[in-house]
Amino acid sequence: MNEIKRFHFLTDSHYISSLVKRVKKNDALAMRALYDAHSTQMMASSLRITNSLSDSEDILQEAFVQSFQKISQLKVDAQYGGWLKRIVVTKSLQWIKKRRQFETLTEQSNEIAEVEEHDGYKKVSFEEIKKAIVELPAGCRVIFSLYLLEGYKHKEIAEELGISISNSKSQYRYALKLLREKVSHRVYG
Repeated sequence: MNEIKRFHFLTDSHYISSLVKRVKKNDALAMRALYDAHSTQMMASSLRITNSLSDSEDILQEAFVQSFQKISQLKVDAQYGGWLKRIVVTKSLQWIKKRRQFETLTEQSNEIAEVEEHDGYKKVSFEEIKKAIVELPAGCRVIFSLYLLEGYKHKEIAEELGISISNSKSQYRYALKLLREKVSHRVYG
């Protein structure tokens, strides 16, 4: 089975529902299949937040164990992936809260301009952009990842991190500014 068909099969809602039903009956093979279907995506989500492979591996294991232990709380079996992602993001944020302090931006953060679209950015590879995101300071990288890559709203981010909505927005704008500078440096040397 080629990778595209395999991926579609692993993410098919009927297949996921059947696996969840089996996990609810403590079927270890179904647990493994759910892990195989979701581990890569969940690892990527955690890594974007923690920026630590070893910690994200631990978080991933804890998240799957928790999901299997509390699977009876899942109301719609086909929504396992979204439910698991919430667990992974929550655990990743807890890791961040334990290990890092968020920097409060100075007044100059309010003056940060929005990123302008520029033809030169088309020359930057996806790998270079990923590297630039990893290099962002922890606070703005987490907010950037949650907002842009995970689809959280600033209000949700603020609640999760215990910061103000304006701080979330400022950190996001600051991340965009830094990314623009890093990408511009790579494009124009």
